[in-house]
Amino acid sequence: MSKKIVAIPIGDIAGVGPEIVVKSLNKKIIYDKVNPLVVGELRAIKRALEVTNINLEINVVDKVEKAKFEFGTIDLIDLNNVNGYEIKFGEVQAKAGKSAFEFIKKSVELAGEHKVDAIATTPINKEALKAAKINYIGHTEILAGLTGTGDPMTMFQVRNLRVFFLTRHLSLKDAVSSVKKDKVYEYILKCSKGLMQLGVKNPRIAIAGLNPHAGEHGLFGMEEVEEIVPAVEAAREKGIDIEGPIGADSVFYKALKGTYDAVISLYHDQGHIATKMVDFEKTISITVGLPFIRTSVDHGTAFDIAGKNIVSPVSMEEAIKLAYEYAEVYK
Repeated sequence: MSKKIVAIPIGDIAGVGPEIVVKSLNKKIIYDKVNPLVVGELRAIKRALEVTNINLEINVVDKVEKAKFEFGTIDLIDLNNVNGYEIKFGEVQAKAGKSAFEFIKKSVELAGEHKVDAIATTPINKEALKAAKINYIGHTEILAGLTGTGDPMTMFQVRNLRVFFLTRHLSLKDAVSSVKKDKVYEYILKCSKGLMQLGVKNPRIAIAGLNPHAGEHGLFGMEEVEEIVPAVEAAREKGIDIEGPIGADSVFYKALKGTYDAVISLYHDQGHIATKMVDFEKTISITVGLPFIRTSVDHGTAFDIAGKNIVSPVSMEEAIKLAYEYAEVYK
């Protein structure tokens, strides 16, 4: 595989984003496969280097072509849109929200121009976005809006376990009400297409049950019988290799062992718990359905520890590595 250029927007600079970026780029192994290009603000990166006691050069560039891509040097597109030293750690600030959005926007522009091959994002803060009057609730919505993509999907990956989410930020009551035949059927088709975008040939998919023991033929709830099974059967008629519903206490384990290429989780915590119990730090969020591959750390801005040099960069390192791996095959 050839080296891929991965844009890394530094996120909300009141949080740990700049810290995990400089810590990750202090690892030579990252440069063995990736040409990382940081999109952010010079003073925020300088402050992160001071906080972490890391000695790296900063090469400020206005074009990707001017990047060195050498271990020991951070190649930075400096938007100069905020003073990184003036942003207080651990507080919601409109300036931090606005600049975080602009870092993402610039990264998307570079991807759209085919100047970079993928984007690996760092945490942003929903309250800071709101304070900046930016009408998006998170990365996925921002990326969909900036690219004109209708409805991209979130997929979690840890090791070889991939998990899609039929529903995400809904109450459990509303999530259960959302498990309807047509919705499940359409989502199965999208997941199959998404896996093929990620280079998975003839994807094998499983769908988790909603109720204990996948409902036990209606004994513990009728959602499986009335909604999920008909959707699965309809998808099979379209040639999709899908099994289920399978009890949620076993389906993720089977996928981790290689029986399936992905599992469809029916609600937020069902899939989050399954992946994060395998390896919390290495669970990575991937957005499928965009014109480019986007990976992300699966933790927040961590305001409580920002600026204290205690945040682990493992999730960031993993997000960069996965961005490289999928950029090679993403269609």
